[in-house]
Amino acid sequence: MKAKFNMIYWKGDKFWVGKLLEHPEIMTQGETMEELEENMREAYIMMTIEDVPEKHKVKKLELAV
Repeated sequence: MKAKFNMIYWKGDKFWVGKLLEHPEIMTQGETMEELEENMREAYIMMTIEDVPEKHKVKKLELAV
C-alpha cells in the first residue's frame, strides 16, 4: 500500500530535518536528503504501527502537562 504525504524539510547545521504536515508528530533527520526520506519512511511505520511486535514492551505512562 502506498500513501502520499507532504514533508516539510530544511537544512540544519549538520542534518536535513523533516516532518510530515499530515502527521506533525512524526519528525526525523538525515545526513542527506535520501537518508532523510528513508528515515521518514521508517519513522512513519514505527509511529503508525497497530500491532506491537512481541519484542517491544508496552507501559502505561502518566504525564503532567
